[in-house]
Amino acid sequence: MEPQRLPATDPQSPTPAYYPPTYEPQPADKPPVWKRAGGLAVAAGLLLFKFGAKLKVLLLLLPKLKLFTTSASMLVSIGAYSLIWGWRFALGFVLLLLVHEMGHVFQLRREGIKASAPMFIPFLGAVVAMKELPKDAAAEARVGLAGPVLGSIGCLVPLGLYALTGNELFQALAFVGFFLNLFNLLPVLPLDGGRAMAALSPSLWLVGFALLIAVTLLFPNPIMLLVLLFGGMETYRRWKARKEPEAQAYHRVSRRTRFAVAGVYLGLAALLALGMDATFIERDFSDV
Repeated sequence: MEPQRLPATDPQSPTPAYYPPTYEPQPADKPPVWKRAGGLAVAAGLLLFKFGAKLKVLLLLLPKLKLFTTSASMLVSIGAYSLIWGWRFALGFVLLLLVHEMGHVFQLRREGIKASAPMFIPFLGAVVAMKELPKDAAAEARVGLAGPVLGSIGCLVPLGLYALTGNELFQALAFVGFFLNLFNLLPVLPLDGGRAMAALSPSLWLVGFALLIAVTLLFPNPIMLLVLLFGGMETYRRWKARKEPEAQAYHRVSRRTRFAVAGVYLGLAALLALGMDATFIERDFSDV
């Protein structure tokens, strides 16, 4: 019997030439739905395990990321200040700012208030942003005064080094540290002194704002204008809302607390003024 001859290959035909003419290929059977769903679930589980482990590592590293942010902004600030004052003075200046901000950080933790890590902004200082409001004006005052208190203690380090070495670099650092902490005690928002005034009387914000205008007129510069702008906005907002029930409850502080806040505020301001007088020196920082 003569074998049956297969047709030649036709590139236009969907049927391969090696199939017998009577055979039609059948589509492959699809796996059941439950098997496909199971495969997807396994794949999703593997992805979740893989990226979940990375997410866990990220959460564990979050405190270190905050430390990195603070450290990086410190280095940027040191570099910026070095262009004007030299790296030695810039390093000491940023460290004094750090001590001041850590006073706020420690007190925020004691009050149970969530806040950001210290962030340094060249030529504007540093800031710790509260993520929630204090429970009352007394807590706000404690947080506000904690920065200048610890910052003033930090100024004793360069003051002591100056007494030991006679190096005017340390004298200049001590003077600037005393000055910055005293400036922050101006009774105007958002400065630390304005936070303290929240526990005494909101009316003192108006006095502080008038003082800030006077200082800006005497020493006009872009930084003072920014403080004046943001201070004016914050003062207006809180003064406008002072008669609301929530605001009145917030500012309800015991007489004992008011006396304590006033005592710390006035005593600290006097000591800082004495510190400035003791470390004052005529200089332009060109030799630092």
